[in-house]
Amino acid sequence: MWAVALRTLRDPEEASDALQEAFISAFRAASSFRAESQVTTWLHRIVVNACLDRVRRRQARPTVPLPETGPGEPTTNRDAMSDRETKLVVQNALSELSEEQRVPIVLVDVEGYSVAETAKMLGIAEGTVKSRCARGRAKLAKVLGHLRNPDADANVPGDVGGRRDLRRMRHWEGS
Repeated sequence: MWAVALRTLRDPEEASDALQEAFISAFRAASSFRAESQVTTWLHRIVVNACLDRVRRRQARPTVPLPETGPGEPTTNRDAMSDRETKLVVQNALSELSEEQRVPIVLVDVEGYSVAETAKMLGIAEGTVKSRCARGRAKLAKVLGHLRNPDADANVPGDVGGRRDLRRMRHWEGS
């Protein structure tokens, strides 16, 4: 659930707060759980809702983030730096997607949930999950095409770079 919150909000502090709010909500609503789905599906839906609530609040009161780097930071070898750069590129690409596309992609392609589980968690139809993922993957394929083949143009056809490449993001995202 931490990974879902972190990937949805892309900020550890916000994710931590959202997760805390979600567990408080789950505790308060435990008596209303109807066992129509797995407990994890129910909890993930509560976490996603808490994250989306925080996003809405943040949009109402935008803030400017502090820079992640500064003087006196330790140096890292090239491979670690390359991995960090790739992670940032992937995170930026995900942030370019609309929330409607990013959340299903994170749940299905990064977290590994099925389309049916994702549809239940988000309270939308399975076809909607599939179409949002497909549109998001097409956008990501264009933005992340250079990661797949650094010597080629980033103009990748929409059907390339789908779910298989997004699973590779698990490594880049640190999971």
